[in-house]
Amino acid sequence: MAEGLFAEMVRQRPDVVVSSAGLSAADGQRASAHTVEVLKREGIDLSSFRSSMITRAMVREATHIFCMTSGHREGIEMMFPQAAEKTYLVCEFCAGDELRGEDVPDPIGMGRGAYEETFRTLKQALPSVLAYIDQTWKEPPAKGS
Repeated sequence: MAEGLFAEMVRQRPDVVVSSAGLSAADGQRASAHTVEVLKREGIDLSSFRSSMITRAMVREATHIFCMTSGHREGIEMMFPQAAEKTYLVCEFCAGDELRGEDVPDPIGMGRGAYEETFRTLKQALPSVLAYIDQTWKEPPAKGS
């Protein structure tokens, strides 16, 4: 869900590349039916989405890594200590105090209402994620300089 929403937010931004991966995700899984339904209502098509497991190459190439939960963040930092300085919670920079620093609720195995709650949380948090990226991302130096 987060990947679909964020990719839609930055659709007109060729400088921002969005991907997602899990710590224990099975490669090639489709998004859940509830996720597809919730995002379809927003005009976001997840029919081509497939899950993937995080890799060393993904971590190396990422300028920023945003985690849904503190447990995910701890897992990434344990598996990839070099990523600690660029790994954050999705809600870490939320403008609203009620979400700042909180985990995004995981709706897996729950009803549609849980997916709606996750959607609302992400919709509120992701603009702050983009603002943080814009404030901190530096383009790599041009080759030969």
